Amino acid sequence: QLTPEQRASIRVVTGDGAKWIDSCVKEHCPNAERVLDGFHIVSWMTGALDDVRKRLWNDARRGGDQEGVKRMRGVKYAVLKNPDHLTDRQDESLAALRNTDPKGQLYRAWQLKELLRNLLKHPLGQATAELKHWVFWASHSRIPEIVELSQKIRRRRPDILRTIELGYSNARLEAFNNRIKVTIRMAYGFHHVDNLIALIMLRCGGLDIRLPKPTT
Repeated sequence: QLTPEQRASIRVVTGDGAKWIDSCVKEHCPNAERVLDGFHIVSWMTGALDDVRKRLWNDARRGGDQEGVKRMRGVKYAVLKNPDHLTDRQDESLAALRNTDPKGQLYRAWQLKELLRNLLKHPLGQATAELKHWVFWASHSRIPEIVELSQKIRRRRPDILRTIELGYSNARLEAFNNRIKVTIRMAYGFHHVDNLIALIMLRCGGLDIRLPKPTT
């Protein structure tokens, strides 16, 4: 709906790694640089990490290894959280992560998750070298889920480096999305969608409505 001049003025488009976004940017915003949101980059890794845990959990369950099943269940949330956000109990589970499975696959996958998360915060030159090292390590990890992800990271490496260089993200949009989701739950039972839209506008539209002070 934007005019050709407005579309031509757009310099950066952020989003997740969906291919349809790439084609839309190429068609409608010819001067824009494509940037991948850092949160979604890390979410690729956390998804693969959880797939590793589920596979190992199923292997232990099928093999009758009840202790292994218990360990895999115990680290479910510890491996996905940032280390500085762990509870004391999760911190203890993470400390024992190295010996959670015989080949150390879950521990190595967790290390790769932390490396990827941290390199996104580094200067471009340092991040470029670290990302190259990350792709090599992941592709030779012999962990099927991580090897598959390394191929995706390799394909999107220019976009990831552009993300680090330009520093843009979807953070503000994601914050609005979360606020709207909470508002929808608050509006449960409204008879008309117009009432929901009005409530969203009140909470997210930046309106400064000052109610009259009650008289004493």
